Amino acid sequence: MTRKLFGTDGVRGTANTWPMTAEIALRIGAAAGRYFRNDGSNGHRVVIGKDTRLSGYMFENALTAGLTSTGMNALLLGPVPTPAVGLLTHSMRADVGIMISASHNPHHDNGIKFFGPDGFKLSDEAEAEIEAIVAGEIEPAKAVNIGRAKRVDDGRFRYAERVKSTFPQGKRLDGLKVVIDCANGAAYKVAPEVLWELGATVIPVGVDPDGTNINQNCGSTAPRHAAARVLQEGADLGICLDGDADRVMIIDETGQIADGDQLMALMAGRWAEADRLQGGTLVATVMSNLGLERFMTARGLKLERTKVGDRYVVEAMRRGGWNLGGEQSGHIVMTDYATTGDGLLAGLQFLAAMIETGRPASALVRQFERVPQLLKNVRYAPDQDPLGAASVKTAITEAEGLLDGKGRLLIRKSGTEPLIRVMAECEDDALLSQVVDGIVSEVKSVA
Repeated sequence: MTRKLFGTDGVRGTANTWPMTAEIALRIGAAAGRYFRNDGSNGHRVVIGKDTRLSGYMFENALTAGLTSTGMNALLLGPVPTPAVGLLTHSMRADVGIMISASHNPHHDNGIKFFGPDGFKLSDEAEAEIEAIVAGEIEPAKAVNIGRAKRVDDGRFRYAERVKSTFPQGKRLDGLKVVIDCANGAAYKVAPEVLWELGATVIPVGVDPDGTNINQNCGSTAPRHAAARVLQEGADLGICLDGDADRVMIIDETGQIADGDQLMALMAGRWAEADRLQGGTLVATVMSNLGLERFMTARGLKLERTKVGDRYVVEAMRRGGWNLGGEQSGHIVMTDYATTGDGLLAGLQFLAAMIETGRPASALVRQFERVPQLLKNVRYAPDQDPLGAASVKTAITEAEGLLDGKGRLLIRKSGTEPLIRVMAECEDDALLSQVVDGIVSEVKSVA
C-alpha cells in the first residue's frame, strides 16, 4: 500500500494538523496495540517517552488511550532522549516503544517514532502494516482486558547509568570544562547530570524548556550560541544536542564546529586502530562529504552509503554486521552500545578520545579536509510535486552534465518536512554555486 502517515522517521507534522492530531494519534496507538498484541493475551506493555514540546502532553494521552483500549499496558517515562526509549523498550521487556518528538523541528511540530521489542526502530514493512490497521476497523479489547497506564520515575536514571557505563573504565573528566547545549529538549536534565557525575565542570545551555522554545536558537541545528559560550567560559569542549538528543555537534576550544562526518572519521580511525571497527566499514548516508570517503579509503577502510535517515543506516549496519555508522547531521550510531543515534553517548566518546590521547579538542575535530559542499532547501506546498516538473528535470540533467567527473549532485525530498533538498559537491566553488542555484531557482518557480 502507499504510505501516507509514516515518513522516514515515523509520523511527523504540525501539531493539531493532519496527521498529527489527537484523533489520529489515538488510532495509531490502537493500531499499534492491535499489531503488537496480536496473540490476544494479557501482559503486553509499551514504553512511551517524549521531549519537551507543549503538544507532547496531548499526544501522550491520546496514544495511551488508544493503546490501553486494545489491552496494552503503558509505561510512561516522561521527558527522555530518544535513545533512552530504545534502551528501555528492550531492557523492560516491552513489546513496543514510542517516542513522541519531532527531533530537530520547531516546537509547533511533533512526531511519533516506534521501536520494536529489540530496541531498534521498526522497519518500513512493520510501519506499513500498522498504517493498514489505522485505515481499517480496530477491534477494542473487552472491558476486563483494558490496559493500565503507569508512570515510570526512574527511566532517566536507568538511561544515565547505561550511558556512563560506555565511558572507559577508570577514566574521569576531572579538570575538563564542558558546555552542554540541550536545545531546551529531552536531555535537559540527564545530559548535565551525566557529565557532572563523570567529573566535568558543566556549563549548561538550553536547559530551560517552556514547551515552545525547543531547538529555538540553540542545540545542534543552531550551535553558534554554544560556541560563543565555549569561548566566553574558556571551556575545553562544547556538546550540542538536538531536541530529542539523538544528534550531536562538537565545538572545540577555539569555537570551531565539527559535524557528524568529522566525528565519525575520528571514531572510525580510532576503532580501526584498536581492531574494533567491524568489517573495516563505516556506514553513512549519501549526504556525507566526499572527504569522509577519501579519509576511509586512504586507510584501507570502506564507507558504505545508504539513503538518508538514521534508520536506514542502522538497517545496513545490522545486515552487514557493522558496528559504526551515522549521518553528517550528527546521528552517530554505535550498536556496541545503543540501538539508535545517541548524541550524549557520542559526545562521551569524543571526550574519551581527548582523555586517552591527551590532545585538545581542536586537534581532533578536523580529521579530513571537506570537499566544498553546498546544500539549499526549498519549501513547497504539500500538494505540489516540483521534482516532476519538466523545467526542473531539465535543470537537473544540465547540472549533472556540468558536474560530470568533477563532483556529485543529490536532489531529494525531505522525509520530515515539505522541503526539496539540493546538495552538490565540487572543488570549483563557482561551478558549485552555479549548479545548486540553478536548480533551486527552477524548483522555486514551480513550488
